[in-house]
Amino acid sequence: MQSRHLVLGAAVLLAQLIPFSTQAAGQQSAAFTIGEVAPAANTNSAPLTLEQAIAMTLSTSPELRSAAQSVAIAEGARVQAGVRPNPELALLREGTSSRSNRTDTYQLSQPIEMGGKRGARIKLAEQDQALARGDVDVAAAELRANVTAAYLEALTAQEHVALAKESLSLAGKATNAAGRRVAAGKISPLEQTRSSVAEASARLELSQAVADAALARRRLAAFWGSTQPEARSLVTPDINLAVIPALPELQSRLDASPQMQRARMQIAREEAGVNLAKADRVPDLTLTLGKKKDFQTNVSQTVVGVAIPLPFFNRNQGNLLSALRRVDKAKTDAEIAYLNATQALADAHQRASIAQEQIESMRSEILPAAQSAFNAAVTGFELGKFGFIDVLDAQRTLFQSRAQYLSALSARYRSLADLERYISVEPIVGNYTTDRNAK
Repeated sequence: MQSRHLVLGAAVLLAQLIPFSTQAAGQQSAAFTIGEVAPAANTNSAPLTLEQAIAMTLSTSPELRSAAQSVAIAEGARVQAGVRPNPELALLREGTSSRSNRTDTYQLSQPIEMGGKRGARIKLAEQDQALARGDVDVAAAELRANVTAAYLEALTAQEHVALAKESLSLAGKATNAAGRRVAAGKISPLEQTRSSVAEASARLELSQAVADAALARRRLAAFWGSTQPEARSLVTPDINLAVIPALPELQSRLDASPQMQRARMQIAREEAGVNLAKADRVPDLTLTLGKKKDFQTNVSQTVVGVAIPLPFFNRNQGNLLSALRRVDKAKTDAEIAYLNATQALADAHQRASIAQEQIESMRSEILPAAQSAFNAAVTGFELGKFGFIDVLDAQRTLFQSRAQYLSALSARYRSLADLERYISVEPIVGNYTTDRNAK
């Protein structure tokens, strides 16, 4: 009688360890979501949200700072492009033997740019400025997507640590319960050995999960220049899991993406280069005004001159040809960028759709079935119909299902982040919840 009470007590203890509350017959357990079981990595500080991680990255990222410095460089080039040529002061002396046998000529020469060269230079420099700002926009979009993916990877690793801890705790309780049943003579010592092996395996899984989480947190912190792993706990962004728009609709928004805007800026920049090359074909004038004094006759004369190159050989034809070919290349690169972006959108959209199907299937079928199987195993063990290994197998299946659901959620979030590199799909940075039961 006492041993039966011991068995019942162990079964009840196991049932209380399950994160999904045991439901009455015919009821389904609530769906498991990211953030429900993850312990805080550092309970002494506020959790780090995805929005905060993105803000820190955009404000301190060396990569983005480098892109912004390119804008400052382009601003300096724009100032220089508008500067006019300097005048030239010259002294010519004929004869040096004596003052009475010498002629000095003082002259001031001013180059005059023809063909609209200054305006063409200014236009090209302005296009370089716009291109530099476009690089900043592209870098910001890439950083936002990359830090989102890194945050969600670290969040997933954090949840895997929580699952591994829970699995180890339950395996330890199972080993203790099996030991008591062996001592009572109710089960074979082999059952205790199996439960001990399961506990050791759970401990190894926890060790690997902790190591993976540390690596993920270090990669996340590197985005804002930190060399230490992020110690604060991560929380799940309140992401809308509604069906994302159809792929053609997303592709129709691609023209407004930072990547395509930059590609158009590159074309405009090369076209400005063509205009400058055409302007450089027109020779510049050089006006000269001076005074010539003959010391022998003590007569001074005014010197006026005009110089213009004769474009017999160099008509800037090579530079013009190169500029025209750069325009062609920029247009080809824009086509390549559009094709790559279209393919990337299609891939991310497909991954998001598949992940959405997996999430719905896990919520409606797999997770409730795994929970039901575990509940049945616990009940059967309580009634003496199942061995303890059956309970462990059911528990392992339940935890694997929850891990798969976690991976599906993470895959959908990462797919949305990949889509957000190019277009705005839906707000992936929104409200955050630190209440593990608020779902």
